[in-house]
Amino acid sequence: MFDSKSIDDITNRLANAIPPSFNHFKEDAEKNFHAILQSALARLDLVSREEFEVQKAVLAKTRQKLEALEQRVAEIEQQTAKSEEI
Repeated sequence: MFDSKSIDDITNRLANAIPPSFNHFKEDAEKNFHAILQSALARLDLVSREEFEVQKAVLAKTRQKLEALEQRVAEIEQQTAKSEEI
């Protein structure tokens, strides 16, 4: 889902936000930030953009088929109603 570079970038930003007086904690903080981010993101139920686009296309195709079937059912209902009138 999230590539390592993105996690590293966020980790670096967080570590750089640490005040200079706490620089001796910076390396440990970076490791902890990285581990926490990976753990938190792993628990999320995320999909990649590619998988999302594939499912979006499948849904669009399914919607088209459903609309065609609905139209066909309506036509059959009209034919049935006409034949009952006769």
